[in-house]
Amino acid sequence: MIKNIVMDMGNVLLAYDPFVILNRVCENECEKKLILEYLFEGEVWEMGDRGEITNEQRYELVKPRLPENLHSKLKICVEQWDICMEPVTGAKEFCERHRGEGYGMYVLSNACNRFHTYFPKQFGCDFFDGIIVSSDVHLVKPDVRIYKLLCETYSLIPQECVFIDDRPENVETAKAAGMQGIVFSGDYEVLEADLHDCCKACKGKV
Repeated sequence: MIKNIVMDMGNVLLAYDPFVILNRVCENECEKKLILEYLFEGEVWEMGDRGEITNEQRYELVKPRLPENLHSKLKICVEQWDICMEPVTGAKEFCERHRGEGYGMYVLSNACNRFHTYFPKQFGCDFFDGIIVSSDVHLVKPDVRIYKLLCETYSLIPQECVFIDDRPENVETAKAAGMQGIVFSGDYEVLEADLHDCCKACKGKV
């Protein structure tokens, strides 16, 4: 029986799109491509998610890899990229509805230290029953240990949890950890149907 719903954050609860800031500060596609590659898609971004560096330290690590004329734009991107982090349509309603029905609601996210700045502004500190952020625990999805840590931290039984993420590889690892799993398509109406089917299969109710 499903008793707990575990949500990914990026592009499930909050929209993540680096082009929001890139389109604002860059003058052409070449500039966007360079900052996208070295900041948002490179090892430095992953280091932040693993908690090896803070978000602020990303600037100094990426700066030597870019032309000097892009340094000021890079700094703005590092400091303001989270302007894109607004609730996905239907996310708050989904969480409020199922929490009201008695489900435990949890977040399991790959994110840097900036998570603790932008996330509470959107959902509040007590909106969820528990939150695990990769940079806090130095583990990132799809490492199976972070799923196990979530369950250990909040005394959850994996078989009573369903994990929702937009990345299939993260959902597969959740299943390997004993949870049910749903790949989020971006549509909360579809998710409601998928959750209903999942709970029905587990002899639960939605």
